[in-house]
Amino acid sequence: MTVWFQRIENVLIAVAVVVAFVTLGFSWWWLFVLFLVFDLSMLGYAVSPKVGAWSYNAVHSYIGPAVLAIIAIPNQSRAAGFVALVWAFHIAIDRFLGYGLKFTDRFTHTHLGEIGQGETGV
Repeated sequence: MTVWFQRIENVLIAVAVVVAFVTLGFSWWWLFVLFLVFDLSMLGYAVSPKVGAWSYNAVHSYIGPAVLAIIAIPNQSRAAGFVALVWAFHIAIDRFLGYGLKFTDRFTHTHLGEIGQGETGV
């Protein structure tokens, strides 16, 4: 139940991001064009599972886009807002698909359960 609740929650975040993105006058298709850029963080797995988990989690946490949005809003920085929204969209879709934050033993072991094993509950 918990995993599905988190997945639904992230769909709602993705929808909110799309609404904000379009409301701010950005073209929605940028969300898809730039979607895989954040997955470059997986390159850390070429070094080791520990480095891979750290680099993946650093980029796939909502902390980064939240801090960027906090900077963007008072400074009225459209560029920072654009990146924050694209970044948050990526995280939300990844979490919806079951790609959670990684443990250091292997890529498939996430806070949402084992990737490809269905709902395991958290």
